[in-house]
Amino acid sequence: MLTTRIFATLAVTAVLVLPPALAAEQLERLIVHKSPTCGCCGKWIDHLEANGFAVTPVDVADLGEVKREHDIRPAYRSCHTAVDEQSGYIFEGHIPARIVARFLSDPPENARGLTVPAMPVGSPGMEVGDKFMPYDVLVLEEDGGTRIYAQVNRQEDQY
Repeated sequence: MLTTRIFATLAVTAVLVLPPALAAEQLERLIVHKSPTCGCCGKWIDHLEANGFAVTPVDVADLGEVKREHDIRPAYRSCHTAVDEQSGYIFEGHIPARIVARFLSDPPENARGLTVPAMPVGSPGMEVGDKFMPYDVLVLEEDGGTRIYAQVNRQEDQY
């Protein structure tokens, strides 16, 4: 009887304690390479964290070197480069967190990551009042090509 009670107590404790610990381990962890003086990068990091990502910002003097290391062509570059710690997928620019999460849950075949080239006004981290510029989120493919992964046509489509 005492053994049954101890076992039941341990089982209940495991149910109550383990899920948060497991959830913490399952957080997507991104390393964000950015300029130390860039405010929009900080705002994008805030957007990611508010949407459940764990972020490690890394200030670098030469972002061009980071982009070359990850083979991000100039036409597809933006102001910061994030790398998923677990998978190594690359996220270049102001990509909405929900799109990053969708990609990580089911990555397309032959994909290296996603990019939002340049810095579209109204994208996460680039908010300017109610101004918004529609933009495409592109897949960076292993062969160097790209294709459209998502189209963001309205500000509310980002969240």
